[in-house]
Amino acid sequence: MTAPMPATPPLSVTVSRARLTYGGTLLFSDLTLDLPAGRTTCLLGPSGVGKTTLLRILAGLAEPEPPTCVTTGDGQPLAGRIAYMAQQDLLLPWLTILDNVLLGDRLRHRRPDSGRVERARALLDRVGLAGRERDRPAALSGGQRQRVALARTLMEDKPLVLMDEPFSALDAITRLRLQETAAETLAGRTVLMVTHDPLEALRIGDHLHVMTGRPAVMGPALEPSGPVPRRVDDPGLLALQAELLRRLAE
Repeated sequence: MTAPMPATPPLSVTVSRARLTYGGTLLFSDLTLDLPAGRTTCLLGPSGVGKTTLLRILAGLAEPEPPTCVTTGDGQPLAGRIAYMAQQDLLLPWLTILDNVLLGDRLRHRRPDSGRVERARALLDRVGLAGRERDRPAALSGGQRQRVALARTLMEDKPLVLMDEPFSALDAITRLRLQETAAETLAGRTVLMVTHDPLEALRIGDHLHVMTGRPAVMGPALEPSGPVPRRVDDPGLLALQAELLRRLAE
């Protein structure tokens, strides 16, 4: 069984003229980033350059300075229309796997109906965890826990998905497998993913941007061809990886 396609249509989002100072240091100024509807945009750059900060501005967790402007394709505010997946799985250990996926309902003090429960089960099936609904997080491996976190993110069915290095703490093989799962389950959604891994970005991203410098500047988009997830041994991918590494070193 597979989870239904998202009911919410994808949304284009633009951050323009973004500016932020942190601890007296100007992180970025006049920064612009376009997130095309239904596509995955990956953001790379050295540590401390402001990638996560830019993501947090979109999530409403950081307050930018004027003249920062966030606009959406439908002209409506972005608040309340975001799903967020962090590097840590953030599962609640006293809840079952199924209840963790349905956590949004609990936080909204809403009892999930049979349709919501069925969707949660379908998402667990889709991420390879069918039959584990009654388990607690402690019974799962790190990769399995991140699969639950991915299912919980998808359960929210929001038009914009923000992912902050969601697979960086995993071993290489588990990371590759979860990249494939993410590429399949996030297809058709608008996604912004922060990552340090050029190969990860090339495997699942449609538009790749590199932030460098202080204050940071946003490099032009790199757009790999072919369907995702792309093969790690694709010669074209390896050539693009070299280009990404060159940009990161600038």
